[in-house]
Amino acid sequence: MSQNSNERKHHGYTSGPSGGEELPEPSYGERARTLLTRAREGTLATVLARHAGHPFASLMPYALDDQGRPVVLTSSMAVHTQNLARDPRGSLLVSEPDSESRNPLGLARVTLVGSFQDVPKEGGDARDLYLERHPDARYWVDYPDFGFRRMEVEEAYYVGGFGVMGWVAGEEYREAEPDPLREAARSIIEHVNEDHADALLLLSRWKGVEDAREAVMTSVDRLGYQLRVQGEERVQGLRIPFPEEARTSQRVREMMVEQVRRAREALEG
Repeated sequence: MSQNSNERKHHGYTSGPSGGEELPEPSYGERARTLLTRAREGTLATVLARHAGHPFASLMPYALDDQGRPVVLTSSMAVHTQNLARDPRGSLLVSEPDSESRNPLGLARVTLVGSFQDVPKEGGDARDLYLERHPDARYWVDYPDFGFRRMEVEEAYYVGGFGVMGWVAGEEYREAEPDPLREAARSIIEHVNEDHADALLLLSRWKGVEDAREAVMTSVDRLGYQLRVQGEERVQGLRIPFPEEARTSQRVREMMVEQVRRAREALEG
């Protein structure tokens, strides 16, 4: 089978603004790993023992191991722990932080599907991983009723906003690497939106949105960035790729400065 649109969802490609060219993007697996790495807690869904078959949702802090498997610390008194003891299946929903300026349905989120297995407090990496991510847990981690569980991820479902969604196989999720800009992305986005709104508008028009009236950067990764562009009659997403990988904030700045220069020359010349 040739690389069709379904394969592109999982290998980092999407149609360009004109629908003809192929613009590289991180795969859904990479995006899922990036989001899970940046976040610290999610919503855990377990199979409720008290009302057999009903889902039970609870807030769950977690840490990740090098395969992207969530490690959780739970008390035997908690309902979700009692549920997992009876049925180890569960799902973990993690969403990017909300913002007053954005529609929550436009935020990225990922749901992991799998099962939870007990892991020892001592002699493994669970304790160190968890306390590094949640240092306050040191006050209760040694209570006898607390223990660690690790989620074996069977599949992930990634939603990147409106119209961007798809399943990720467990193996692909485990092998994916978080984006190198994951820690810097928020500051890059805030800086560009606050100080370079005119440049984003220029870039939008350069990339074919001729009636662009406002443009906002919504995400950035090593391969490019996403804009939300307001036109005369509609709002649309626009992906602008980098000419090469940008693995640092400085490299993002350099390439965007060059793109703005090229856009200005093209539009004004």
